[in-house]
Amino acid sequence: MEGSSLSVALPQLLRHRNSVPDVPQDVDYFMQHLNDPNWEYQSASTEVGDSFELDTKRDAFSSGHSIRSSDLETDSQADSTFRSGSSKAHLREAYDDYDDESPYPEVRAAVSSVDDSLTPVNTFRTWFLGIILCTFLSGMNHLFIERYPSVAISPLVIQLVALPMGKGLEWLLPKKQFNTFGYVWSFNPGPFNIKEHTVITVMASTVYNDVYVTTVFVTQKVFYGQTLSFAYEILISLSTQLFGFALAGMTRQFLVWPASMIWPGSLVSCALLNTLHKNFGKIDRRHISRERFFLFVMLGSAAWYFLPGYLFTALSMFNWVCWIAPQNATVNSLFGYSTGLGMGFVTFDWAVISWIGSPLVTPWWAEANIFAGFVFFIWFITPILYFKNVFFAQYMPILTGSSFDNTGNPYNVNAILTDGIFDEAKYQAYSPMFISIGFLMSYGVQFATLTSVIVHTFLWYRHDLIRQIRRTVNDERDVHSRLMSAYREVPWFWYAGIGVFAFVCGVIGIEIYPTQLPVWGLVVALLLSTLFLIPVGMIRAITNQVIPLNVLSEIVVGYMIPGKPVAMMLFKTYGYITVVQSLTFTSDLKIGHYMKIPPRIMFIAQCLAAVIAAFVCVGVQAWEFANIEDFCTPHQKDGWKCLDVNTFATASIIYGEIGPRRMFSSGALYNPMMYFFVIGAVMPIPFYILACKYPQSLWRYVNIPVFFAGLGQLPPATGIMYSSAAMIGAFFQWFMRRFHFRWWMRYNYILSAALDSGVAIGLVLIFFCLQFPKGGVSVNWWGNTVWQNTYDSLGVPMKVTNTSFGPSTWS
Repeated sequence: MEGSSLSVALPQLLRHRNSVPDVPQDVDYFMQHLNDPNWEYQSASTEVGDSFELDTKRDAFSSGHSIRSSDLETDSQADSTFRSGSSKAHLREAYDDYDDESPYPEVRAAVSSVDDSLTPVNTFRTWFLGIILCTFLSGMNHLFIERYPSVAISPLVIQLVALPMGKGLEWLLPKKQFNTFGYVWSFNPGPFNIKEHTVITVMASTVYNDVYVTTVFVTQKVFYGQTLSFAYEILISLSTQLFGFALAGMTRQFLVWPASMIWPGSLVSCALLNTLHKNFGKIDRRHISRERFFLFVMLGSAAWYFLPGYLFTALSMFNWVCWIAPQNATVNSLFGYSTGLGMGFVTFDWAVISWIGSPLVTPWWAEANIFAGFVFFIWFITPILYFKNVFFAQYMPILTGSSFDNTGNPYNVNAILTDGIFDEAKYQAYSPMFISIGFLMSYGVQFATLTSVIVHTFLWYRHDLIRQIRRTVNDERDVHSRLMSAYREVPWFWYAGIGVFAFVCGVIGIEIYPTQLPVWGLVVALLLSTLFLIPVGMIRAITNQVIPLNVLSEIVVGYMIPGKPVAMMLFKTYGYITVVQSLTFTSDLKIGHYMKIPPRIMFIAQCLAAVIAAFVCVGVQAWEFANIEDFCTPHQKDGWKCLDVNTFATASIIYGEIGPRRMFSSGALYNPMMYFFVIGAVMPIPFYILACKYPQSLWRYVNIPVFFAGLGQLPPATGIMYSSAAMIGAFFQWFMRRFHFRWWMRYNYILSAALDSGVAIGLVLIFFCLQFPKGGVSVNWWGNTVWQNTYDSLGVPMKVTNTSFGPSTWS
């Protein structure tokens, strides 16, 4: 059998074998990795590529030692029904030996496969810089999140700043050692090292995503006119932050330890960390170093952003077709970048290109799935429905997150409430609620996402999930898990204790303030998020795409607790953002896994950063309301319009006030959208069958949950953000990766980090130097007004009525 397999003319698939092979001899090579689209058959064995090697000696764990396991990493990627036909594709039996390198080019390009377990991590410099920088980052990002375009300061900026600050403390702090209760420590234990830098980066990454529940607070204040106490805000903030952290720790064996869970977003941080420390103070004579490349691109990006971000904003909203016909409703509906479909590919603003996520990070096959879904549903189906006036769509802009009444005006939420509770009589006297056809299509594909992710996970990963329940980090075979076995893991009950504390804070918060959310409702929301965490997390780890659960939470609470918008918003927060927060923490745990950070240090760093973010964001929001003129209003002069809050408030009206029964149930106007649940459940099945039957074909790259879920950011995202990202992604993640692989390995993730960092720096300089002081400095000329004076920017619909539209009666 062995001789016959060696005679197969596929030399690129052969590797030197272990004396004890990790893969049983009767396992088909292609079917083994069928459910892992990031695995490349053709290059898996021939090119290890240009991987990072730091100036440290390999310890015992990186010297070819292999942990033996009888469990196959992907022992059941496809049913045996399809294995019998594998010979038709000229498949072969093969063994893989990646003792000292990852099998994934993305990982090899960004992560070192060596470790020094004696490197100091728990140092004064780590905690001092970590606390200061994560406080700064959480405050700045919360400040800018309500601005449009909203550009967050990336944790990569903190990585850049932390290195010279750490080196400065290395020079400044005394090296004297102290003995505290037997523990010997020093302010300066030696050179500032990559592991200290990583912990600081993880703390920054933990606070990068805003404290989501603060959007609930803004909606309560702006749309519902409520006054909130500090105790209520901080208790709910701590609860939502920490429960996701607890779930992240409880799912490590599924989402962190397996090598196939590569987490593309985490690789950018790892690439930059290794770049900065490998090249610090060194001169690379063969080609431009990664460090200099990062510096030059970052400075260029920061300087360039002054054009699209301040001096010539039409370069950002480069909808030139609308400039030619600014009052043509059809042209503006199709080609507009604000409330139109964005049928174009041109923008000169990296903030717009990367709004839905950096296209240099997401794998190309995932970007192709997203763009295919976008083209089909938004550029093809949506215009047909709009111009046929389905659902009275022409009385509204084609794509906006706002809601409307039957006169075409913004929906007045106070007109249907009595003491904060839905009033049926007032609703019937006022108007049903209407939403744009683009927004409605976004809801439809999110309905499909919910059922497709369940079916997809069952088909592709059911056996893997069962196997991982019984495994620990010591059972994993890849080099990074073997290196991590040198450190003590965090006991599961540490995370469980954090979860209990978060739950108690949540119960107190919803009870001391009239939120109308019962404790049993909170429990249901947390169970919902726990149920979906692993399948959604696996898709995120492989594709870098988040499956949105906000719609599922909205539907469930809309039927369970109808007519109570504040209860709906809080239920949605616990049911949806718990998963998002957990995935953020899990992504950071993967950074720690790649960079060989002791797990217990990671636990402290993440927990501390989450608590800091809660206090900082609540405080910054109070400052915004007190100091920014016309904050969260549609015509705020500097862009602080809170578009995400508008979308959030619309959802609270649909599901919290009016309720899904009046919107989507039998006989309701938007009832046909419920068929998307069926479409989502059925679509993964044929593509799974095709992928199993033709494992070397492109069918294995079709991911239906990603196909649907990619549209979850519409609105406030607009069409240009999808089309421009797809264009840039095609160039770097397909063309450069395929035809200039070594350049891609060396510079791709560094380029993404540099562009993000430059835009963030430029945005900070523009706001604090030009826009904020003494009312700001305005630049009023054609280049800053041409795109604003269009039907697209003004949100003018195709039709305007002097009376009303829609059904004559409603209930």
